[in-house]
Amino acid sequence: MNKADRRPLGRSGIDIAPLVFGGNVFGWTVDEPTSFALLDRFLDAGLDAIDTADVYSAWAPGNQGGESETIIGNWLAADASRRDRCVIITKAGAALKEKGGGLTAANIVASVEASLRRLRTDRIDVYFSHFPDPVTPIEETLRAHDSLVRQGKVRAIGASNYDAGQLRAALSASAQAGLSRYEVIQPEYNLYARDSYEGPLRDLAITEGLGVITYYSLASGFLTGKYRSKDDLGKSARGARVGNYLNPRGLRILEALDETARAHDARPGEVAIAWLIARQGVSAPIASATSIEQLESLIRATRLMLTSSDMARLETASDPQA
Repeated sequence: MNKADRRPLGRSGIDIAPLVFGGNVFGWTVDEPTSFALLDRFLDAGLDAIDTADVYSAWAPGNQGGESETIIGNWLAADASRRDRCVIITKAGAALKEKGGGLTAANIVASVEASLRRLRTDRIDVYFSHFPDPVTPIEETLRAHDSLVRQGKVRAIGASNYDAGQLRAALSASAQAGLSRYEVIQPEYNLYARDSYEGPLRDLAITEGLGVITYYSLASGFLTGKYRSKDDLGKSARGARVGNYLNPRGLRILEALDETARAHDARPGEVAIAWLIARQGVSAPIASATSIEQLESLIRATRLMLTSSDMARLETASDPQA
């Protein structure tokens, strides 16, 4: 990946290659040896940003959260040269979200120390507020983040799952108090889920020059073309989430992906990722892989150049208002 392909994350001084590895699968559908192999190949391909969270993967039987960070930390510790070649992204607040007050200063301080221990590093490159906290004053959250930046424990901060109003309020609070601002946002965004990002949130991100790292970039695997009917939903652990996409609009999107993929001798999922990479204001999509074969497909997606006709076909097929 050459330097021209790198994307800046706001005003943080951090730039990344145009694909982020989704570490939610580590310790869930991927064991530690396979995780190491995937991360090695990802790095060897010239990619560098790895996304995780302190709550990954608490939903898996027998897990309590932190498993993904632990695996990444073990991988980093196995070769000291890896840390300086990676951009490590993690998040705080989700584990306590249901109880309220997930982003209090005390919770953030405790969470970052636990994440640093698991990741076996002295710094986190981008530290996200995982979900908005309606209980804690935004300035308290930002002051806690700002303190971490000043201490060098965190290089930049970000906001995940914030809408335009919440993000605007946070940016205003940072400016008024002279605190570190959210430099990166992490919205759900893909060819199927376009409404929540396109519009005021995207406009604000572009106006403020923020980095944008999208999640559910393949709509839980639906955009790979793996799921074509309800009979396909048992193909993976994520299959249960995909049923909602199996409707006339979803099938129209798959048809457009198929047509574009054939024109480029590519796979539908590669086209879906390439579409995101080409979208205005998007820094990089997050995508996960559970095998080297899947990862090779993601790597190919970063090299796929869609034409203006390709982009128009995909946008027409996925138009939420159509």
